Amino acid sequence: MAAWHCPLPKLTLPVAARTACDAVPSASSTWKLPQPCFVTASAVPNHKVSAVTAATQSVVQDSWEEIQSEVNYLASNARIVQWYPGHIAKAERELKTKIKLMDVIIEVRDARIPLATSHPEMITWIGDKMRVVVMNRVDMISTAEKNRWASYFASQNITTLFTDGRRGLGVMKLGRTVKSVARDINEKRRSKGLLPRAVRAVAVGYPNVGKSSLINRLLKRRKCEAAPRPGVTRELQWARIGEDLDLLDAPGILPMRLRDQAAAIRLAICHDIGESSYAVAGVAAVFVEMLKRMPHGGAELLQERYKIDANGMSGEVFLDELAQKLFAGDINHAALRLLQDYRKGCLGWMGLEWPPFKGQGP
Repeated sequence: MAAWHCPLPKLTLPVAARTACDAVPSASSTWKLPQPCFVTASAVPNHKVSAVTAATQSVVQDSWEEIQSEVNYLASNARIVQWYPGHIAKAERELKTKIKLMDVIIEVRDARIPLATSHPEMITWIGDKMRVVVMNRVDMISTAEKNRWASYFASQNITTLFTDGRRGLGVMKLGRTVKSVARDINEKRRSKGLLPRAVRAVAVGYPNVGKSSLINRLLKRRKCEAAPRPGVTRELQWARIGEDLDLLDAPGILPMRLRDQAAAIRLAICHDIGESSYAVAGVAAVFVEMLKRMPHGGAELLQERYKIDANGMSGEVFLDELAQKLFAGDINHAALRLLQDYRKGCLGWMGLEWPPFKGQGP
């Protein structure tokens, strides 16, 4: 009896508006990625479907483990990212003091890199206070990735919401969630004979993950300065939402030292730290190595976009080829264009992390 087999499907990635991505002369054609292999339930027994699903999951996990191993190796050879501005050191000291007075902590993360945008000391600072994890920029990942992260956080019993601060997606749900927590807190105060008060919440997270944009959406007006670059919010800013919630917008907080260079490189790729803090060419070269190992055809994306076959090339050689082809040999220009193309969705909307495997922490 012949064995049933279905090849690992390629992920069809949505492409951003063409006007934002047509800057590369050879990349104006419409993408035609291979379609997934679909098999009807009647055609394949359930136990075989489960076996193939498990096998596919294992292949994908192996690919992500290889990516993490490669990024760790490349990052260990040089400190590509180094950044800790003085205003963040000051803001961290103030924030740690303020958190003690808060009722609710809203931890905003970048949905493309939820682990890299989680401060390693945040759990210690929060203690037993109510925490809501907000995965912002959900528009920049696929639905399948969103569902995987939702399942992961649910398994960790972490209250998680997905938002798009630019368009307002999920913001109303965030407002309802925080106000619901506020009501619960005041009900407990009344039961103890205490007067109700406005509940205090703080929005925390790494630079440029969209905290201020979310607050402005909640307020329905521009209260907090926001811009698509790190380091815009420099001071703690209070805002009143309704009659029962005071919300504090805090500057982006990084660890005292970026010891995890693999995470720091992901922050740089996603523009969650400033360009002055990292070597653009070094970060872009690592990004090419990551794409080549993506389980859903990352090398094909590079080939389709730049008409350069990345297979068999190192990240540095690919950048050199791209620089010679489009930027008169300027490697930094080529590196910056590659990173900008990813940030704009010209390579498709996709995350750079996979939920932790069994035995690994959040």
